[in-house]
Amino acid sequence: MTTIAFIGLGNMGNPMAANLVKAGHTVNGFDLMPENLTVAREHGVVVMANAIAAVKDADVVITMLPAGKHVLSVYEDAAPKAKQGALFIDSSTIDVESARKAHSVAKKHGLLSIDAPVSGGTGGAAAGTLTFMAGGAKDAFAKAEPILKPMAGRIVHCGDDGAGQAAKICNNMMLGISMIGVAEAFVLAEKLGLSHQALFDVASTSSGQCWSLTTYCPVPGPVPASPANRDYKPGFAAALMLKDLKLSQEAAQSAGAVTPMGAEAAQLYALFNAQGNGGTDFSGIINFLRGNPL
Repeated sequence: MTTIAFIGLGNMGNPMAANLVKAGHTVNGFDLMPENLTVAREHGVVVMANAIAAVKDADVVITMLPAGKHVLSVYEDAAPKAKQGALFIDSSTIDVESARKAHSVAKKHGLLSIDAPVSGGTGGAAAGTLTFMAGGAKDAFAKAEPILKPMAGRIVHCGDDGAGQAAKICNNMMLGISMIGVAEAFVLAEKLGLSHQALFDVASTSSGQCWSLTTYCPVPGPVPASPANRDYKPGFAAALMLKDLKLSQEAAQSAGAVTPMGAEAAQLYALFNAQGNGGTDFSGIINFLRGNPL
């Protein structure tokens, strides 16, 4: 099987790497946090002393890092040390410009690369049901697809360099907007004396239905698996939603696109985070809309 370097073994990276190990790959991993390395080792990942050591003998390099500057730093350091013909896959959520720069670094050293951010949260990472949105050349995508499969429920080739990040930013802007809309509807229903279950039963089978309602309902009860039933333990943290909404607004400004709902969602999540809620699930914004702290 394939030798894979996995750089970034946090809440998403660790379960993703574990699924690659289960699929029979050798995974050499590195993370700056010792506790993440301990978990990785328990999952069968071969823990390496640094990113360069992980990359040195790898056929595939996967990064799952917080921001574009981190991805570019790893690419600039690791690409010159990588095996000729190695494939670089970045599954971080970063700005489109940084993604395209990372592709350029890989190409400079004769390496294939795709940007392949994910949707599905920590639950999808653990279950191996993530959606991968891939950008890059067709030959790079063809080589990446079998590597991604043990971690994926769906893999979509969105286009050329940076297209995966563009798709992720647009998707998560829709998600942030829709969650606020669903939360507002439940707050209004409470004021009108309508039960959570009654609103769910109507909206989930009519024109109000959406993922934020039917899969990730922001009130306890109707969807047992939603974070609302676990005191809004993430899931997908509000700080990460704010990060993605900020990326959407940076992209909109750069592209000259008008996104008033995306801008409003970014402002609301900024206020929610400013109240100390960055570590709670993003669906917990319903409490902000009620005027109640978590």
